[in-house]
Amino acid sequence: MKRTTISLPEDLSAALERYREDQQALVPVSTVVQAAIQEYLTKRGYTVKPATGTFHITPATKGSGSHDASIQHDRYFAETVVRE
Repeated sequence: MKRTTISLPEDLSAALERYREDQQALVPVSTVVQAAIQEYLTKRGYTVKPATGTFHITPATKGSGSHDASIQHDRYFAETVVRE
């Protein structure tokens, strides 16, 4: 990671401190600045938006027919590999 020193006008510095104080846990200034720069550059097409959110899996319309597949998945996988 590259270290950078920045200067902030008083009003921007005060707004930054107010934002940090409003958070449930104290957020480091560097974290806030990195997030702001990421958002700024992403909106202008210079970076790719980082992946966020949750991972969603669409269930199959028809299940495997096994009631214990979530528990015995290794066994079912091994049996499939051996057959092929």
